[in-house]
Amino acid sequence: MKTTKTLLSILAVIFTISLYGQTSGKLVSSKSHVKFFSHTSFEDIEANNYTSVGTINTETGDMVFSVPMQGFEFEKSLMQKHFNGNKFLDTKKFPKAKFKGKITNLDQIDFNKDGSYDATVEGDLTIKGETNSINEKGTVVVKGNQIEVQSKFNVTLADYKITFVEGKPSTNIAKTVEISVIADFTKE
Repeated sequence: MKTTKTLLSILAVIFTISLYGQTSGKLVSSKSHVKFFSHTSFEDIEANNYTSVGTINTETGDMVFSVPMQGFEFEKSLMQKHFNGNKFLDTKKFPKAKFKGKITNLDQIDFNKDGSYDATVEGDLTIKGETNSINEKGTVVVKGNQIEVQSKFNVTLADYKITFVEGKPSTNIAKTVEISVIADFTKE
């Protein structure tokens, strides 16, 4: 009888540790795609970046996302040169954009159960040395051990003191651009 109680106690501890390990932890991005899109009557400009990294703490909802700005690739090399140049984003002086924030509805997301969950994220977005608070919607898709985070939001360039020529926005680029993020995370 004592052996049975001991065995049951050991199994209960193992089960509890197993459950705790599944519900806690840090997610690390393994693959990401950040897309920049601008539409004007003159032209559409699109750039893609596959070099971003990020983490999500599933216990607290804390998130950090870092985007190397020189990782954006454009269809035309001149666009890329202007984007990185000191008159626009000055990526030599400001090599990364960074988001540091929190999932505010963490209680509505189950990182251990397959499904698609609406997420609300708020925090600070820093681009070209300027930081602004943002509050955006996104989606968390859980498929086994893989978690995909998706979001699409707009950034007003003037909020980050991004101009093109002598302090004035270019007519080739929209005043507000669309940013799309798809990032795959794995459990550590």
